This record gives sequence, C-alpha cells and structure tokens, in this order.
Amino acid sequence: MSKAGWILALSLMTGVAAADDARISFPLDYKSTFTNYLNLDRVQNEDQIIHLFANDIAIEAAQAGKELPTGSVLVGEIYAARKDENGKVQKSSLGLRIRDKLAAVAVMQKGEGWGTAFPEGLRNGDWDFAIFSPDGKRLEKDLNACRQCHAPLADTQHLFSLEHMAR
Repeated sequence: MSKAGWILALSLMTGVAAADDARISFPLDYKSTFTNYLNLDRVQNEDQIIHLFANDIAIEAAQAGKELPTGSVLVGEIYAARKDENGKVQKSSLGLRIRDKLAAVAVMQKGEGWGTAFPEGLRNGDWDFAIFSPDGKRLEKDLNACRQCHAPLADTQHLFSLEHMAR
C-alpha cells in the first residue's frame, strides 16, 4: 500500500473510533425515567460514592433472570466524597463516606454488535461506556480502563451490580 493509502486508511480508522466513542449519548431524562437501584461507596475508588440507575428494559430483564437486551442503559452518578482540611475522606456515624459534589456521570449501554470493535481483553459482550460531566458534556477519558475493569465479569453480564437490579 502506498504512503497516501496508509494515511487514508489511518484517518478512516480514526474517524470510526471517534464515531464509536460518540455512539452513547447523555441520557437527559435518566433521573425521572430510570430506576435508582443502588447507592454505595464506590469499591474501586476510596474517595467516591456512586448512585446507579437503569432503564426499564434493563430492570425488567434482570428481574426476570434474563440477559439484559440491546438498548439496556445503566447510569452511574459518581460523587466525590467529602474530605476534611487534611484531605482525609469523611465518614458518617454509619461508617459510610459522606457525599460531596457530583463529579461525573458514567453511562454503560448495550448495542447490537458493539463488542466486536474491541480486542478480547477489553470486550464486555456488547456493552460500551461513556463518561460525561454533570452538565452532560462528554469527557475525554480513557474508556479502556472501564472496559478492562468490567471485562472479567462475564458471569454477571459484565456488571458489578446485576443482583441488585434483580431484586
């Protein structure tokens, strides 16, 4: 292939990657139309709290013990934990982190054939990820960190909280 051909091929691949990154939109109405099914101290980050929401088709499938279908959307509101003047995370009398400001909104969505875009170690079935600021602007984050963290969870459909949705 000529140098010009390689440049064209690389630019097309870059364009496809950018289009894939944008395939998940910020769900504007999630607070009023999704179910808030779990709130907890975030296990992966010692200074965060997460509130988890799921749309109806995800909740219904989980409660029926079925695989979550294409179109399932999960939203995680990620809050910073309140810190004292020394930077230490504050906890309530229950031993739980005290919520401070909303830092980001993470979205996990399942789309038909989406998993084929990723190598095996980053594949999460057909789930993909996006991270937004609290006002809905897409944040430029390394989503492979999300993909890699969820990839080993094939037994729970790549979710940390499936059993909480199924209640």
